[in-house]
Amino acid sequence: MEARINSTEQECRTILRTCRELFAKKLHDYGAAWRILRPESLTDQIYIKAERIRGIQMRGHAAVDEGIEPEFIGIVNYGLIGMIQLERGAVSSPDMSVEEALEAYDRCAEKTLQLMLAKNHDYGEVWRNMRVTSMTDLILSKIHRTKQIEDLQGETFVSEGVEANYMDMVNYAIFCLIKLTLPAA
Repeated sequence: MEARINSTEQECRTILRTCRELFAKKLHDYGAAWRILRPESLTDQIYIKAERIRGIQMRGHAAVDEGIEPEFIGIVNYGLIGMIQLERGAVSSPDMSVEEALEAYDRCAEKTLQLMLAKNHDYGEVWRNMRVTSMTDLILSKIHRTKQIEDLQGETFVSEGVEANYMDMVNYAIFCLIKLTLPAA
């Protein structure tokens, strides 16, 4: 079992490198324009991506020939951006250099990965037996939870909060990308 968990960490790091590469390319092209987005706007961006994935899964095809993998990458990146925005707050104009944005991204990605590794240890790799469609539904459920927490301005009784939900969305999206893009170990 320990070897499988080490494999999971390597697979997750491989997927995170792919997501980070796209994030870095977009930083080059657009700068940190996302710094103006409030967390609620990022939640809605994740929602759009997850709904597109679910629609494609249910219909069995996409009208736009992009597939679902780029959407899962978008969920990872928007989730990590959401965590950055929760820490720093939205601003009226972009205020981060590429280096600062990448450093913040890496910190949030590592924090999210460490949570996943702890949960994966406790749950015993159960995600490997889950369907991508089920994980998509779980991401959508986490989005609806997050929207409710946001609507309550964070005033909850028992919820772990928005950041924990972002981390779960990111981790489920990573699991989906492992299942869709990496050879089975």
